Amino acid sequence: MGDKTGIEWTDATWNPVTGCDKVSPGCDHCYAETLAERFRGTPGHHFEHGFDVQLRPNMLELPLSKKWEEPRRVFVNSMSDLFHDKVPDEYIARVFAVMALAPQHTFQILTKRHGRMRALLNSRDFLQLVWDAWSVEDGPDESESLGTDPAERWPLPNVWLGVSAEDQKRADLRIPALLDTPAAVRWISAEPLLGPLDIARFVENDDTKYDVPALDWVVVGGESGPGARPMHPDWARSLRDQCMAAGVSFLFKQWGEWTPNTGHRYRDWANLSDPHAFVMRVGKKAAGRELDGRTWNQYPKASER
Repeated sequence: MGDKTGIEWTDATWNPVTGCDKVSPGCDHCYAETLAERFRGTPGHHFEHGFDVQLRPNMLELPLSKKWEEPRRVFVNSMSDLFHDKVPDEYIARVFAVMALAPQHTFQILTKRHGRMRALLNSRDFLQLVWDAWSVEDGPDESESLGTDPAERWPLPNVWLGVSAEDQKRADLRIPALLDTPAAVRWISAEPLLGPLDIARFVENDDTKYDVPALDWVVVGGESGPGARPMHPDWARSLRDQCMAAGVSFLFKQWGEWTPNTGHRYRDWANLSDPHAFVMRVGKKAAGRELDGRTWNQYPKASER
């Protein structure tokens, strides 16, 4: 965790919490769990307790340190879920207070706990907890920097809020909750993408028709690591085309372990005569991240740095 990361859509990771529990099929081959459990029982190691949920208050002020003076995109909790039920409201508020105190950075939050996210971030009581934590974290004088009403600075302009959407069921559950949550930027991570997604009603920027704001960003990726499940190329193409039609930023993160090529045939694909319905396991590095001959590396237009 820290300044350098191999995650294609961010510059750094920040883990004020580590550990999690599986909640849906996208968690089945969790890279974070695999890494942490490798060191369970190792005395003195950061992951001595494996992937058990642990608060890491010693990491809270990292984004405020001189080491992190330069602006960067920061993935919050690459080794956990900020909205896990074992993380107290007050602690989540402290995380938000730190993000408020580091406006030079863009913080990217990703969760599978859409219900708690929506409940907390729509709560005036939670906003007051953030306000109270602001002073605890040695924030500037309230009268000079924050005004008299916390709601005037909410949502935080440098926080991107996202949900994982690995299949249609999870997309239909999590995306509406995300769109009902105050955020400067709303995005989804369709990784690992385990099936086709129809998200047209969530990317069309027509509030009168759909009665929801549009998503700002869609990240798509296939699964990597041991036991990785193959991604049909048309699932990725469909999401790209839906985003392009709606003017929503699209980032193709990776193919994962499998690449479109003669080789392994995924028997559940509908059209086995389609040459693009064949993929071969070559490993993440060899598979790369080009989709139809292009690297798709778009970021939300309203918040580009």
